[in-house]
Amino acid sequence: MKKIHLKIYLVAALMITSFLSCEEILEETPRSTYTAAFFKTEIGVNGGLTALYSHLRYIYGWAYYYNSCLTGTDEATYGQSADQNFLEYDMSGRGQVQSVNQASNTVWTEVFPMINTASGIIEFASDAGLPDALIAEARFFRAFDFFLLVTTYGGVPLDQGAGILKFNSSALRTSVRNTVPEVYTIGIFPDLIQAIEDLPDEPRLVGGVTKTVARLYLAKAYLTYGWWLENPNNIPTYPEASRVDPDGHNAAWYFQEAYDVALEAINNPGPFGLQPTYYDVNLGENDRNNEILLFADHTELDAVYNGSTDLDYSTGSQPDNFAVWMMTWNYTELQSSSSDATWTAVNSVQRWAVQHLGRPWIRMAPPIGVFTETFSDKTHDSRYDGTFTTVYRANYDIAGIESPVYNANNLPVLPGEPILTFLDEDPATSIEYPPYPHADPLVSAGQSNVGAGWLPGRADWVVSPSAISRIMYPGLWKLGTYRTDNEGGYGHPNSGLTRPFNIAKFSELYLIAAEAAVKGATGSMSARDLVNVLRARAGIWRWNNNGNVEKIEDHSAEMIAATPATIDIDYILAERSREFFGEGYRWYDLVRTQKWNEYADEYTICGTAKGDHIPVTVQRTIEPHHYLRPIPINQINAMEGTDEEKAAYQNPGYQ
Repeated sequence: MKKIHLKIYLVAALMITSFLSCEEILEETPRSTYTAAFFKTEIGVNGGLTALYSHLRYIYGWAYYYNSCLTGTDEATYGQSADQNFLEYDMSGRGQVQSVNQASNTVWTEVFPMINTASGIIEFASDAGLPDALIAEARFFRAFDFFLLVTTYGGVPLDQGAGILKFNSSALRTSVRNTVPEVYTIGIFPDLIQAIEDLPDEPRLVGGVTKTVARLYLAKAYLTYGWWLENPNNIPTYPEASRVDPDGHNAAWYFQEAYDVALEAINNPGPFGLQPTYYDVNLGENDRNNEILLFADHTELDAVYNGSTDLDYSTGSQPDNFAVWMMTWNYTELQSSSSDATWTAVNSVQRWAVQHLGRPWIRMAPPIGVFTETFSDKTHDSRYDGTFTTVYRANYDIAGIESPVYNANNLPVLPGEPILTFLDEDPATSIEYPPYPHADPLVSAGQSNVGAGWLPGRADWVVSPSAISRIMYPGLWKLGTYRTDNEGGYGHPNSGLTRPFNIAKFSELYLIAAEAAVKGATGSMSARDLVNVLRARAGIWRWNNNGNVEKIEDHSAEMIAATPATIDIDYILAERSREFFGEGYRWYDLVRTQKWNEYADEYTICGTAKGDHIPVTVQRTIEPHHYLRPIPINQINAMEGTDEEKAAYQNPGYQ
């Protein structure tokens, strides 16, 4: 093995913790740097582990990494207010993904220092006499970060300057990338296997890693590597390497291992499992429930522990959780009239720190196909209702505006009643859309100022699925704001979210195993059996989110009956999108299965202007080299070497 060096950026403001019972959370105190000697102490190991948990906040929930996971897929395109970061990732000719883009840089920049921290714990923590279970947490995070790197960039360095997987404290300016097989077989699989052996079934503290989360990532790594070995669409890799496993296994072996490990986790879940309804999984007041295996945590109790500088306002920077703002349209522009005689405009849906509203940025938008194809069944399948905000209700009373206000058809609307509704289907009766902008600058009574339409007898303005545009679309309820300190007012809708950003869910184990079964793995449950566990749960309703009423219905039988007898990879990907829409899985799913071109080479959406209801089909250009992201230019510029050597370090197709 060649000697490999990587420039080290020692991390500032890392955290020390006092580890408490599993009912407690991390207590964090800043520290400047780590040394080998420090990792030989209990406080050093504790500090390093806390840093490993904390670094999740710098990736998950950060809007620009979130953008790279979704924009350009079948789940998202750019929104009306998109800046160049979002336009570039759409792959539709508005720019090119580059090595200077924030989203391209995030993973590389954030995880290499943490890999070094994990290596320090693994290498030196035994001197502190601490249990193997603590060291296993570092093993998990090192493998987790290498898995994130290899699925984002291809092969990456395993040596940061002191040797393969060794802790390094010297700043060096040379680097050599390992191949994809080396990263998996040296940097990922051994650590996860050992972590499963040493980690507890029960988390050591709220959000602590366990055998179950390690099994999920081992199964997912096996699955992903199996696809890489198979390479069905001849997608190139970098650094160039033969599709031969150094341990002598083939793709089928890894698919079977993925299946077996996922089933082991399902059958031995520890404290984890599925929530009774899909609605409960993402309900803000039910955060950190037993379906969530790993999350980037936040809190409304203290700005420091939240990972932000202000609990009342956010500028939109790391490590705030503000991803959901990107796919939130500006509902605050909605106006109704305080009089039924003359149009007297009032803002009838105001910005509010609640899960169905929050802060709008309009940087990303879901294409029309999300509503007509992915979530075609909105009657039996609760996942549509448990994913989106489709009804925007009056809350003007909190601002002291008197009731009622007058809306579509000049009809009255009371607080809590709908002002605007995104319809489930295009109605049989044609929607009347007003001209926009209006000839009358005051806007005639009963007409929408945002270009929405109306139907006879309805007081709410309406928008059909075929009229979804880059400026107006259902919001992403599942990731929305949740706070307990609104105190009868609108609260703090401009602050970063103080709820955790979910990273891994128990439900994914079923879809990992199902995907492995589609690829030929065998066992006690078929792909259809596994998928139907989640589909049956999706058919159970206890609450109609957008109707804002109790709904006790069980459509699990219909959901199971509608599942095809033979499951293929396309059906798995459809189920993954219904289950995890907007959570940041999609680019990695489509890259793993080499389906990105097929699924996302075109999409349909209306334009950026209010009142634009003409769907346009947009073509994307997704080339084979796009299946890897570019290495950050700052990394390459900081390295010693010739221009040719630096160019060879970069993934082909990028500059």
